[in-house]
Amino acid sequence: MQSSPSVTEIQVENVTFTPFVKPPGSTKTLFLGGAGERGLEIQGKFIKFTAIGVYLEDVAVSWLAVKWKGKTAEELTESVEFFRDIVTGPFEKFMKVTMILPLTGQQYSEKVTENCIAFWKSIGIYTDAEARATEKFTKIFKDETFPPGTSILFTQSPHGSLTISFSKDGTIPEVGNAVIENKLLSEAILESMIGKHGVSPPAKKSLAARLSILLNDKEPEGGEAEAEKCVKEDKAVELGNDLKVA
Repeated sequence: MQSSPSVTEIQVENVTFTPFVKPPGSTKTLFLGGAGERGLEIQGKFIKFTAIGVYLEDVAVSWLAVKWKGKTAEELTESVEFFRDIVTGPFEKFMKVTMILPLTGQQYSEKVTENCIAFWKSIGIYTDAEARATEKFTKIFKDETFPPGTSILFTQSPHGSLTISFSKDGTIPEVGNAVIENKLLSEAILESMIGKHGVSPPAKKSLAARLSILLNDKEPEGGEAEAEKCVKEDKAVELGNDLKVA
């Protein structure tokens, strides 16, 4: 990356997303693109279920800048194509989903696969391969339980593999619990979070606000107010070739 704009941690409820992470099954260190909660309106009250953090390989910035440099955070937030480019771009991604309220593995996997299948059918690409991949996905989660503070971790390789890991204590394991070799499923997991019908609009706004700064080679001090509308951020660190924490 040419410049070294700062990247900060994000606090969502009582969940802290660190500025950098080395995902399970990866040799690379990724930076925090954005984060936000997922919730539902229930009987007139907004209930938060999970906190979602999306991390990107640093080459994502230069790749996205070709098309999106010069766009404001608002323009990026409103662009379906921008988020599709994040989902399908040729760089590594890592998603950390931390429980605010307890969920069972069955509850989580059924909802995720439902969203993935709906997306595939909407664009006409649902095949037997995807059906088998979602079946494997639900089996991985079948006997899991996720109390508050536990995390589900997804490492998305640009080559198509999806590494799934679980963390009970907030740490990031070095290796995953399972790997599914299906590019469409790998992409659909992230699509279900930040795509056109993504379950976390706050995470989308956070990604757009932070990436608009990085894409325009601005220091966060110049655009931080916009990002702070979405999330509470502090403890700046430097994003450079060495990925060093200041």
